[in-house]
Amino acid sequence: MLLLNPNSRMGGEALSATLTALEARGVRLTASHEVQDHEQMEQLLREAVAGGVRRILVGGGDGTLNYAIKPLLGQDVTLGVLPLGTGNDFARSLGIEPTLEAACDVIAAGYTARVDVGLANGHPFLNAVSLGLASAIARRLTPELKRRVGKLAYPVAAAAELWEHQPFRVRVVTDTEELEQNVLQLVVGNGRYHGAGNMVTPDATLDDHLLDAYVISAPSTEAGREGTGLGHMQDLSTLARVALTVRRGEHLAHPAVKAVSGPRILVEAIPPQDVNADGEMIGQTPVRFELLPSALRVFVPANPVEPH
Repeated sequence: MLLLNPNSRMGGEALSATLTALEARGVRLTASHEVQDHEQMEQLLREAVAGGVRRILVGGGDGTLNYAIKPLLGQDVTLGVLPLGTGNDFARSLGIEPTLEAACDVIAAGYTARVDVGLANGHPFLNAVSLGLASAIARRLTPELKRRVGKLAYPVAAAAELWEHQPFRVRVVTDTEELEQNVLQLVVGNGRYHGAGNMVTPDATLDDHLLDAYVISAPSTEAGREGTGLGHMQDLSTLARVALTVRRGEHLAHPAVKAVSGPRILVEAIPPQDVNADGEMIGQTPVRFELLPSALRVFVPANPVEPH
């Protein structure tokens, strides 16, 4: 069965092309649906699983996949990912090239693997959960902006948010360590990528049974310049320097970045912060992170590519 979100960045033009590509590769579908409503998608998935469907293909962005995974957790089904969104970070972490043809090749080849799924206050996520700058940027990533500027939506939204962003205080607790400091951003990842190709950590994988997190501290608060023009420029400079390295996974070497990992992570924030999971807002802090190891079976490439 195929479910495709026509509101995703490439979804409006992808259904017929997907059907043609899958048919050319000998992949037969029991049904195909264009689904915009998340509740309708969950209902269709539950009915498909109960009816014995064992291969479910989902076309859309990371937000679409986030809503699709809940009915599939722990079930005897395999998820096929068609990366039609703006970020497509789950496909990146799986090593799937960001084209419809490549994704259909992976599904047709039939190789599968089990991956972990994260939980944020019980809400499943595949890629990452963010607080602070990344979460604020996600609020600006409206469907209209994504359709209008495509892959440039992230840098456009980031540029707009940077001038208004303020530090906040976090307390992060794992099974083995605890940190408390003023930060500009916090990211907790299940996979390797977030924010359209930024790395959580270069060693993170979807099947390592660990959550990885990093924070970017706010130098303005350490220097006593919080709320001043000079302090804001210090924070912007730090964010810019980290941004230059985060796509290569070299941000962990920056003195303002601290990383922790573990199967469970507790995050508290003052003031309370919005929580963004795979591009969808799911509430506010505090948030308790847990891991469901090997909870989802997915189609994967026989030889995963290294994203650029």
